[in-house]
Amino acid sequence: PEAQRFGMGLVVWSPLAMGMLTGRYDEGIPPESRFARYPQFAERFLTEENRRKVQKLKAVADELGLTRTQLALAWVLRLREISSAITGATRPEQIQESLGAAGVDLPKEALERIEAILKGEA
Repeated sequence: PEAQRFGMGLVVWSPLAMGMLTGRYDEGIPPESRFARYPQFAERFLTEENRRKVQKLKAVADELGLTRTQLALAWVLRLREISSAITGATRPEQIQESLGAAGVDLPKEALERIEAILKGEA
């Protein structure tokens, strides 16, 4: 709210929750992943509740023709107060996938579904 009030832009860090929102951890923790290297983040993000929410977001992304990565980034970048997002991509194909979020205008119905999922209401 303060960024909006003062006309400021924010740079957000880890909008993909260290890969959690990409679906990478749907089947557990891959050995080469960030959660494997930094278990304290796995403890914070990789809860059964969060896993269920991320899996529900897949249906929304699929209906829009997006990946979960693109959906998450489009959701963050839709806010005027967000100037940019630091994704922490480690491979060129991750950057390419993330670029698919550029210019995505999420429909109101999709935003409502995303919010309901994140609040645990869906």
